[in-house]
Amino acid sequence: MEAEGADAPPGGVESALSCFSFNQDCTSLAIGTKAGYKLFSLSSVEQLDQVHGSNEIPDVYIVERLFSSSLVVVVSHTKPRQMNVYHFKKGTEICNYSYSSNILSIRLNRQRLLVCLEESIYIHNIKDMKLLKTLLDIPANPTGLCALSINHSNSYLAYPGSLTSGEIVLYDGNSLKTVCTIAAHEGTLAAITFNASGSKLASASEKGTVIRVFSVPDGQKLYEFRRGMKRYVTISSLVFSMDSQFLCASSNTETVHIFKLEQVTNSRPEETSTWSGYMGKMFMAATNYLPTQVSDMMHQDRAFATARLNFSGQRNICTLSTIQKLPRLLVASSNGHLYIYNLDPQDGGECVLIKTHSLLGSGTTEENKENDLRPSLPQSYAATVARPSASSASTVPGYSEDGGALRGEVIPEHEFATGPVCLDDENEFPPVSIRNP
Repeated sequence: MEAEGADAPPGGVESALSCFSFNQDCTSLAIGTKAGYKLFSLSSVEQLDQVHGSNEIPDVYIVERLFSSSLVVVVSHTKPRQMNVYHFKKGTEICNYSYSSNILSIRLNRQRLLVCLEESIYIHNIKDMKLLKTLLDIPANPTGLCALSINHSNSYLAYPGSLTSGEIVLYDGNSLKTVCTIAAHEGTLAAITFNASGSKLASASEKGTVIRVFSVPDGQKLYEFRRGMKRYVTISSLVFSMDSQFLCASSNTETVHIFKLEQVTNSRPEETSTWSGYMGKMFMAATNYLPTQVSDMMHQDRAFATARLNFSGQRNICTLSTIQKLPRLLVASSNGHLYIYNLDPQDGGECVLIKTHSLLGSGTTEENKENDLRPSLPQSYAATVARPSASSASTVPGYSEDGGALRGEVIPEHEFATGPVCLDDENEFPPVSIRNP
């Protein structure tokens, strides 16, 4: 649910977005620019409230927020190998990590934080930022394509298993073991995403014509959707609705496609007695004798709904969310705008554009308002850690699930900054203090 890149969009706007991402439950939008980054609340159609903005780190190309919490992860072109984790409401740095090569993407849920490089993936425990596993034997992944289930009790990870074909490796982020390999497409992968529960995985290849949905963890194909046949496109984002009833895909074209995930019954006895029912049955039977590619095309479902953008060729991401009790399609573009469409969940069809917001203005900060609207996360999630010490190590007491203190652990110097980080009990992170030995 994000788009990244250093290049300006076609017809380049100097202050255009360098990256943008929706948070895990689609209640917030984060953007990165040459000047820094901003976070917006998506609780209203008419008004776009800026939750937070920072100019301390310039040239941001990755920014990810953990649900509606105060935890935000930032990567800048000034230090492309370093990940910075902040508690933005307190204005404190939780930690920073440096890696052997440029960071291409970051994914996080309440249990895990993934850092994807071109030839490796680092899996951290988000509660104390311990490095749990490094996946070194992965194929070259120049775009940093990977996906993480937002369900922390079901932390599946997916990443390309081949540089030349559409193979997906499904990995269990909790047990830290490979689950299976899915032969999803013939061509190279362009997009992969999990649904909210982590029970389904959707994928698209670089051709962008067919989108497939697989069950997790067994990797069986459940659905196959055809985005189009006339031309190959570059899929820029692929996302399920939170209830897993819809799947949305945007690309470098002017059309956003929304597919409905519903089981199609093969037997229709009520139609067999009619001429149309008989011909339909004969037509489907004839597909068994056609070439596989033609037969597959006839069985693929088309878009349930579409939305037309007023531009093409620009980086964009889409998401499906419920805002003010109605289903909406949201599209953020590198041209610096957020487009909000109405979606008819019963009849589908053409989605109607109802609001356009500029993301490059000053915005209105509504931190307190958002705190009232969004329930805070349980204190057992994302236990905060320390900032680096000038000494050789820092001792950081952690916290157990029942709130009791765990034994302090020695943290290498390069990982944390100096100084105590004490957070209020009312916030989503438990208090943590730092003692330098």
